[in-house]
Amino acid sequence: MNLQDDLQVRWWNLEAKMMERFSKKPDMETILFLVGIQEFGDIREKFTKEQKQDLMHIAVCSLLSQSGYYELEKLDEDGWPHFRQLKALPELDPIAQENFLKDHVLLYFDQTGF
Repeated sequence: MNLQDDLQVRWWNLEAKMMERFSKKPDMETILFLVGIQEFGDIREKFTKEQKQDLMHIAVCSLLSQSGYYELEKLDEDGWPHFRQLKALPELDPIAQENFLKDHVLLYFDQTGF
């Protein structure tokens, strides 16, 4: 089994857990949205389209902060986190980019005990 296979198996396991919990298979956007809500810490019944985009941005920054790409800079007056980029992201083709993000998502959920 190579690393790529291991990543895919771990990803399928995460999807299965989420399907069990939410009764629906999540796509990457949904997972990022959920991570963003978790990191923002404010569960609301509705978010605007712009807030949903902001939550996915928070998720990406939070996920990549695990590898030193971003750090939390501050929370604004409304409690929204703002991040500072610490180093350039690697230049990757679309498949490698998705796998890079998947690896960080898996690490995040391992660390949170999901």
